[in-house]
Amino acid sequence: MQLEVLQRKENPLLKRVEVTFKATHKAEPTPTRDALRAFLAKELNATKDIVVIDYQASTFGRYETVGAAKVYKTKEEALAVERKHILVRNKLIEPEVKAKEAAPKPEKPAPRAEKAEKPAAPPKAEAPKAEAKPEAKPEKGAPREERKPAGKEEKKPAEKKEEKKEEKKAEKKPEGKKKEAK
Repeated sequence: MQLEVLQRKENPLLKRVEVTFKATHKAEPTPTRDALRAFLAKELNATKDIVVIDYQASTFGRYETVGAAKVYKTKEEALAVERKHILVRNKLIEPEVKAKEAAPKPEKPAPRAEKAEKPAAPPKAEAPKAEAKPEAKPEKGAPREERKPAGKEEKKPAEKKEEKKEEKKAEKKPEGKKKEAK
């Protein structure tokens, strides 16, 4: 992999050097953020701990990765200035684990046990509910039956196919007789 620094800018207020780079990686996969940090550290005579990559992007079909990085004077300054998610991506700090996310995981097995208990109790409780529901459904279904034309009945798909075949045969037979008559 070859690394080329396209632009280098000193930022004395934030005590860092801002760099844009282009990495060429023929016959290799796209380099990881960790590998790019190591190459940038060698190129800029710094340690890997103080190099922070803001972004990196590869173009489909090309062997190039373009990105931006910042090289701080100390790790403490990098931790003070950079955003947390960028520091997590660069593995300078570990991600925070929320207590809320850890709590639901133990609760998941408990509902499964409740589900196993539910089938025994619900037949007694659901029996009256099941009787109430069918009474409501016929009322809703009754107007639909009235809307259907009286002459047409619904047929199964297989019956429809058979009728179409019979109609085609009936159409072909008269045509054949006309030709013979001529």
